Amino acid sequence: MNTTLITPNDATQTDRRTLPAPQLIVFDWDGTLVQSTGHIVRCFERAMASENLPILPAEQIQGIIGLGLYEAARTLFPDLSDDKAASLAAAYRSHYFTRTEAIEPYPGVGEILSGLRDAGCWLAIATGKSNRGLQEALAETGLGHYFLSTRTAEQTVSKPAPLMLMQLLDEFGVTPDETWMIGDTDFDILMAHNAGCAPVAITHGAHDRARLAAARPHVMIDALDEILDLYQAARTRG
Repeated sequence: MNTTLITPNDATQTDRRTLPAPQLIVFDWDGTLVQSTGHIVRCFERAMASENLPILPAEQIQGIIGLGLYEAARTLFPDLSDDKAASLAAAYRSHYFTRTEAIEPYPGVGEILSGLRDAGCWLAIATGKSNRGLQEALAETGLGHYFLSTRTAEQTVSKPAPLMLMQLLDEFGVTPDETWMIGDTDFDILMAHNAGCAPVAITHGAHDRARLAAARPHVMIDALDEILDLYQAARTRG
């Protein structure tokens, strides 16, 4: 596997008229399918307080959503020792699993996933969450049955490295040009570029439109229900 990662300046951007028809669509989880950005920020704030670290601005915390937990801790506090970064990650995990707020899918997610599945598209997840975090979230939201496979940073490596996607490509026996990666962060978009897949950015999550655009997604959408139209248009073009 090529370990040279693409940066925004290296990525290429096309448009929806050249978006290839997918056999496999891989979704990010937090901020893409579920409205969890606020939960993550609050849990990091609590973790920072419990670790006697300065509580960073919410916008800064939001910027690391999508990374693996340890990588997020090191990005927020680059000068932390390995042990201290691991301790912050563990504190976050503790606060996350004892939160009382429910995880809410974005409106219409079930219908959108059902429509894609019924049209013959395979669905999977690639996320920076832990294995436990993802499995509990899938059970809580009732969305788990839509996905044929999942990958987490805990199982592989953090985005934007392409390993999660490469493993899914191998598992499903599909090529990168038969695969879309849909996510709300530039980490998702760059991971897709690194794997050779078509990156689709959605603007309702953790990273703003300008940051997403800088990563040069193939297509940028504002709402999940646009995915069905994109999919049908791509299939019609063949």
